[in-house]
Amino acid sequence: MQLYTDAATEPASEHSAAGILLIDNGHQQQLKQPLPPSDNHTAEFLAAIAGFKVLLEQYGSTQTVFFYTDSKIVAESISKGYSKSFNVELQILLQLQDQCQVVITQWLPESQNHGAHQLAQQGLHLAD
Repeated sequence: MQLYTDAATEPASEHSAAGILLIDNGHQQQLKQPLPPSDNHTAEFLAAIAGFKVLLEQYGSTQTVFFYTDSKIVAESISKGYSKSFNVELQILLQLQDQCQVVITQWLPESQNHGAHQLAQQGLHLAD
């Protein structure tokens, strides 16, 4: 199972949206959803949380998950198990990840996270 997440935020209004791309045996599921108003970093954590919630609800906890994010702060916080500024969001995310059999988190450049990025942008425009 592959999970790609991204967030889009309109800085002036702090409207935010998540893009979630799930790939299971070549089958793609594309989701976009509004997020609570927030800054971009918080939105990235919230998008990851939303992605894992969807994954667990629809596919259960027996999954090995390759999680991809273009947010360095999300990837590094997961790796360290610590975040000074986003500890509440990180702990929720880690609790969700702990429900999966195995989670391998990998940072990737935004250019390689195009699917989730486009979904987040579409979600942001739906909120307007």
